[in-house]
Amino acid sequence: MKSYTEDGVLVLADISGFTAFVAATELEHGPPIIAELLGEVMGRLAPPLEIQEVEGDAVFALGTDRLLGSPAAVLGALEDAAAAFRNRQRELQADESCSCQACRSVGSLDLKIIAHHGRFLRQVVGGRSQAAGVNVILAHRLLKNGRATGRGYILLTEAALRWAGVDPMRAGLIPYRERYEHFGDVQYFVRDLGLTAALDHALAH
Repeated sequence: MKSYTEDGVLVLADISGFTAFVAATELEHGPPIIAELLGEVMGRLAPPLEIQEVEGDAVFALGTDRLLGSPAAVLGALEDAAAAFRNRQRELQADESCSCQACRSVGSLDLKIIAHHGRFLRQVVGGRSQAAGVNVILAHRLLKNGRATGRGYILLTEAALRWAGVDPMRAGLIPYRERYEHFGDVQYFVRDLGLTAALDHALAH
């Protein structure tokens, strides 16, 4: 497989509170709980997206413009992934069959989802397909942002919203601007997952 460029959506779903949770909980239950929650997220992202990699507490997924259908399907998948995470988290919290620290602390976890759109390189490294390029780096950088909140959220870059045809004001998204080394100022928009408005219902007409 030769290297070639694609345009598409880059998505990272990251469990916040992962390090503190795993460090403070039992080996037999902590990591399996994280794996179970990530599995729920992955099951909602793919399809329409392709799971590229599992990175400890995060899932990296992508979808190319030539294969993706309506942007609404992608936005719906982001919402579904967040809902699946929350539902499984509630089920684990309600399970009183185990009183270990991991099972008691599952409520401390949350989910943040980053979505960006841009051009990236597809290549094979060690026999595995890999996405590379500045937009892949930026999507990962956005996991570290100035959002000071205890709630989960969906973060979409200006490029992602432009691709999806979503008006951020109409969708009730909160604007932020952050400076990243080598990238300068990056505009992005956030929806707290505690709010009821759904992105897939906010497509511009």
